Amino acid sequence: MIEARDLKKVYRTSEVETTALSNINLAIQEGEFVSVMGPSGCGKTTLLNILGLIDSPTEGRLVFRGRDASHLPEGERARLRRGAVGFVFQSFNLIDDLTVEENIELPLLYARIPPAERRRRLGEVLDRLELAPRRRHFPQQLSGGQQQRVAVARAVAARPALLLADEPTGNLDSNQGTQVMQLIAGLHGGGTTVLMVTHSRTNAGYAQRVIHLFDGHIVTENLQGGFRA
Repeated sequence: MIEARDLKKVYRTSEVETTALSNINLAIQEGEFVSVMGPSGCGKTTLLNILGLIDSPTEGRLVFRGRDASHLPEGERARLRRGAVGFVFQSFNLIDDLTVEENIELPLLYARIPPAERRRRLGEVLDRLELAPRRRHFPQQLSGGQQQRVAVARAVAARPALLLADEPTGNLDSNQGTQVMQLIAGLHGGGTTVLMVTHSRTNAGYAQRVIHLFDGHIVTENLQGGFRA
């Protein structure tokens, strides 16, 4: 699904040049669950953003689903992302003025899914994530765990081939975090490719492969069994 060769990411200002990633070589196969770990500032989120086509590398080659996406303009990257990539962030990123169902439906509107199909997918994902009783609630009326479930529902409503999760349990207590991780593991069990950034060894244990970053370099990769929901 994704192949990265000799990726490098450099941020430059008029006075400072900072290398966030260097000599990144990896491949993520269709249907894998991969976790990325490392200390704060090591380049985890930068790597996630590049592999998810939010950002572009400064140097190197990135192939996304058979297409060279190394240096595409933002409009082309957005077209590749649409319908293929879903995002779950630590901060939920829900829109306070929209209800649960409106938040979930939003990416389907952007993707120009016909109304009947939108309603069908919305009902399906609300039932699957046990959010139907909360469909007309607003985000501020939900617990942190419920808000993250809405964020996951929004990410998967478009049926992406790849789910990117950046510290998806960082703002949750342990019980809510376990529920969200079991949900993500269940999506992986249904065939979704998952790439997750995490500081948690427990969360990383759900993955089949763990990549460790340090100072912008991959230092180790470990295969493991991973949990199944």
